[in-house]
Amino acid sequence: MHVEDDRQPFAEACEQMQIAEAACALLRPGMRPAQAVLALLEGSQPQAALQLAARLLPKRYVVAWLCQCARGQALAPEARAGVALAERWLRDPVESNRRAAYEYANAGGYASLGTWFAAAVGWADGSLAPAGQAAVSPPEHLTARATVAALNLLAAAQPQDFAERREAYVRQALALLDGAAQ
Repeated sequence: MHVEDDRQPFAEACEQMQIAEAACALLRPGMRPAQAVLALLEGSQPQAALQLAARLLPKRYVVAWLCQCARGQALAPEARAGVALAERWLRDPVESNRRAAYEYANAGGYASLGTWFAAAVGWADGSLAPAGQAAVSPPEHLTARATVAALNLLAAAQPQDFAERREAYVRQALALLDGAAQ
């Protein structure tokens, strides 16, 4: 978990992820991460639950969760390419795999599902500067933001089931949150 604030232990995550104050008001000191995410989901704040789950998980867990949500989905070739880059980085988290995902996201202008999968990896570590230039580290919350964008696009692929799919993604994160806290 991140730095605690006197008002609320999830305040930094709420601020970084731009979670609405009304949603953050549902969170209480002493909640475990999974309890906080569940409180948002049960409080009719599914987007906030998705955002908080993505921010509270360690980056590799976030990317693994993202890939897990895509499994079994019918994806366009471009999206499959982004998922493949994310899965490659999960299997072998070396800089060359992260950089390949980052370059794919950049080349695609962050305009599609596959580029957001790749951005989740590309922003997880390393440098945002072009190769050979002075390193510019990504802010800690960028992987979470890319993950939320990708999950919303993935859920929107079946508009009639958008709400149910997004809730299912949040529920998948609950077990990861409990596991990550141990």
